[in-house]
Amino acid sequence: MQKSISLFSLFFLTTFCLYSQIEPIKISGFAQGTTYHITYYDKKNRNFQSEIDTLLADFNKSVSLYDSISIISKVNRNDQNVVLDKYFITCFNKCMEVSKASEGAFDATVGPLVSGWGFSFKKKAKMDSSMVDSLLKFVGYQLVSLKDGKVIKKDERIKLDFNALAQGYSVDLVSKLLNTKKIANYIVEIGGEVYAKGHKPNGDHWKVGIEKPIDNTEGDNPLKAIVKIENKALNTSGNYRKFYIENGIRYSHEINPKTGYPAHNNVLSATVLADDCMTADAYATAFMVMGLEKSIAFLAAHKELSAYLIYAEESGVYKIFESEGLKDIVTEAE
Repeated sequence: MQKSISLFSLFFLTTFCLYSQIEPIKISGFAQGTTYHITYYDKKNRNFQSEIDTLLADFNKSVSLYDSISIISKVNRNDQNVVLDKYFITCFNKCMEVSKASEGAFDATVGPLVSGWGFSFKKKAKMDSSMVDSLLKFVGYQLVSLKDGKVIKKDERIKLDFNALAQGYSVDLVSKLLNTKKIANYIVEIGGEVYAKGHKPNGDHWKVGIEKPIDNTEGDNPLKAIVKIENKALNTSGNYRKFYIENGIRYSHEINPKTGYPAHNNVLSATVLADDCMTADAYATAFMVMGLEKSIAFLAAHKELSAYLIYAEESGVYKIFESEGLKDIVTEAE
C-alpha cells in the first residue's frame, strides 16, 4: 500500500510539474466595436484565433445593428424574406425571459428610446415629453413575439436591440468553442464581459476587477474590488461610462423602458455573477434600471444569481450591497 501511494504521489508531482510549465496561450482582437482578450492553457499549444474570429464575425451577421444586412437589421426593416438563425432566436428568447422576470426593466424593444436619447449611431432627437410619449407607443416586450420562425410585431415601427445581452452571448459562444476543444482552464473577455473556467495550473483562481464608478468616458478607473471566479460569468453595467450632461442635467445610457427616460436611481454600477455571460449581461442592465431595493428583492428570490451593487447615499458616500455567495470570493482592492 505504501509503495502504491508513493508511486501515485510521484506520478501526481511529475504531472503537475509538467502541466505547470505550460505557457498560457493569449490571443486578442477586435469584435463588435470593442476588443477581446482570451487566455487558456493547452498541452497541444493550439491557437484558435482564426476559428474564434470566424465565429464572432458570423455572430455579427446575425445580431449587429451596425451591419445593415444583418438578420436583426432586416427584422427591424420588416423584411418578409429574412431567415432567422440560432443566434438571433437564442437572443430573442433570452430577452423575453429576462423581460418577463424583471417586469419590463429589461426590454429588447427599447432601441428607439436609446437612439432618441443619443446613445446609438443615430443622431440624437429632441427628447421632450411629447417625443418620449410617441416613442413609448412602440416600446414594450409584450408587443413582439416569435412564431413559426418569424418575428411577429404588433406595430411595424417596433425595433429590436440585443445589445444589452449580445456581447455576453458572444462570450458564451467562444467559451463553448473552447469546451469543444477540450480546454479545461481559460478566461474569455469581450468588451469587459467575462467567463472563466477552471483555474491556472498553479491552482490560482482567475481574477477580475470591479471598477470604482467614477465618471469617465475614456480609459480605466481605479479598482474598487477584485473577484475570484471559477466556472462563472461576470458582467458589470454602470452609468459612469456612457453619459452626457445637457443644460446641467446628467443623462446616462441605461434607459427605463417603462418611463422612456434614462434610469435615475442611486445604483452606480451592478456586477452580476451567473452560470452564463448572457444572463449576467442582461441582469446587470436590468438592475441598473430597477434600482437598489427592487434589485435586492429580486436577488433574494433568484438564488441562481449573485450581485455586487455599488450605490450612493444622499451624502454622496459609496455603499456596497453584496450577495451572500460573494463574500468568500470578493476582496477590496488596495
